[in-house]
Amino acid sequence: MPTLFKLPDLGENIKSAEVLQVLVSLGDIIQKEQPVLEIESEKATVEVPSPLAGKVTQIHVNEGDTIRPGQVILTVEEQTGPATAVASAPAAPAESKVAPKAAVKTPAPIAASFAKPAAPPTGAAILAKPAGPPPPPPAVLDKDREAVPAAPSVRRFAREVGVDIRNVTGTGPGGRISVEDIKSYVRQTAAQRATTISARAPVELPDFTKFGEVSREPMSGVRRATARHMSLCWSEIPHVTIFERADVTGLEEVRKEFKAKAEEAGGRLTITALLLKVVAAALKAHPRINASLDLAKQEIVFKRYYHIGVAVDTPRGLLVPVLRDADKKTIIQIAVELTRLSEKARTGKLAPDDMQGASFTVTNLGGLGTTYFTPIVNFPEVAILGVGRATMEPVFSHGTFEPRLLMPLSLSFDHRIVDGADGARFLHWIVEAMEKPLMLSMEG
Repeated sequence: MPTLFKLPDLGENIKSAEVLQVLVSLGDIIQKEQPVLEIESEKATVEVPSPLAGKVTQIHVNEGDTIRPGQVILTVEEQTGPATAVASAPAAPAESKVAPKAAVKTPAPIAASFAKPAAPPTGAAILAKPAGPPPPPPAVLDKDREAVPAAPSVRRFAREVGVDIRNVTGTGPGGRISVEDIKSYVRQTAAQRATTISARAPVELPDFTKFGEVSREPMSGVRRATARHMSLCWSEIPHVTIFERADVTGLEEVRKEFKAKAEEAGGRLTITALLLKVVAAALKAHPRINASLDLAKQEIVFKRYYHIGVAVDTPRGLLVPVLRDADKKTIIQIAVELTRLSEKARTGKLAPDDMQGASFTVTNLGGLGTTYFTPIVNFPEVAILGVGRATMEPVFSHGTFEPRLLMPLSLSFDHRIVDGADGARFLHWIVEAMEKPLMLSMEG
């Protein structure tokens, strides 16, 4: 009998995806768990497996279509009998999760012993969450209303968080305003501001065809998510960037010495892998950098885990897979996991879970010859480390010039929570650890 196969829930509040490729044709005999579609959401590219076995009698979607959970994808004539025993099993419910293309379980991300997460979530994961219903508009300011029903302590709290108490609607007797009313107002206005950022009308461009020939191409889901998230990061976070150079001559010798061992384990021992381990240790020593700012509750959230996002350049755009528990992994483990995550990112195999939960991000442009730059903090994190290309330079030491390998580092941070001195101490700690690797063993 014909059965409708609907797109299952994509997870993590993903409401739509673009069809990249239809993997079956009319008349095909498919088996359960056989991939039938390749789709791209704002978080990842995945293959959609069929919960049915049988003959494809109708295809309801085409390449380039935008589809949503619950939408009919295929009509399948389910087959029964010994020849197709697999088809006789009950069909999986349409709400089952979409399985990523790479279904094989792999160990948690690994970073080199000095190792180095991005939508989250890495940043894309944050924006994928629905903004929810728009908050109620603030009460209209009544300039003639001098007497606001609120206790002096509530008025003081409103001043401290920068709220005009006359715009707050009280929920107490007679409209009396409480501290909770002010906190609710702050949460509503923050959500409204985030919604406005993402929904803001785009600036109209001039007609470029007046000046010459042009071509256009649609933005991919990853690029659209990146654009929205970067706008949020830049508009919400007051950035400060400081710069430093690390002498990695000794670290490079260590890398070369253990390079073969990492390759035997299935990874590539890079300076980034070594740096990740250093960063994890630095975050433990400087907890304010491994935090987030909760303005709605006027609190700082200190994270006791050390998941590091690693920005990866891919054909689909910038992705930030997350290497989890970098502090608990050896350098070799980090090298293997970093290699695995980078490969998954470049081949479009990252699952949404691979890009969530980062507490800090590292981005390395050294392979492109870049030196110093100003990376944008990946909200809701409070700092990001940019790595440039190491170059051999003469350094005056012990009365003579010596050739040393110097690596440029750029640290951007949220100045609302990280003071300049905090950022400087954190970056200096990283530099000293890279120059004196034994420091990691001595200080943990």
